[in-house]
Amino acid sequence: MASKPPNIFLVGPMGSGKSAVGRSLARHLRVPFYDSDAEIERRTGVDIPFIFEKEGEAGFREREREAIAALTQLRRIVLATGGGAILHPENRRLLAENGWVIYLRTSVAQQAERVKPGRHRPLLNGVDDATGRLRELMEVRDPLYESVADLTIATDGRQIKAVVRDIIQTIR
Repeated sequence: MASKPPNIFLVGPMGSGKSAVGRSLARHLRVPFYDSDAEIERRTGVDIPFIFEKEGEAGFREREREAIAALTQLRRIVLATGGGAILHPENRRLLAENGWVIYLRTSVAQQAERVKPGRHRPLLNGVDDATGRLRELMEVRDPLYESVADLTIATDGRQIKAVVRDIIQTIR
């Protein structure tokens, strides 16, 4: 793994702390932080829920694929990906080839506590049983997160600085 480029890519479900951990990790390492969802919003000039509304999940996933293709070509960055970024095989390949992939594992119960259905969570909009929906998503996505991860870190009940410390100790 020493031959991997010096990028860190965070994967995991919504509510796992990818953005918060990523921002803190990037500050600690003194490298730029990127968030693939924020990059999609920057490129399109609209928010993610609007893209889902107008183009559906398929349209969003294509925009996500384009953003990840561009972001993984940068060097010395920390990138927080969207929870479903690993669904596309090309995204998994690009992440694995261009940096350390860290899976922030979080239980469905912890996700349900951290994530409230609302405007910024299109996959939970109109869902009566958010916990059930999160469980369904994890059944599909957990094996994909595992397949691409160089390192898996549990985040349940942990402070951001503890997770960041674990990542830094492992990659150094």
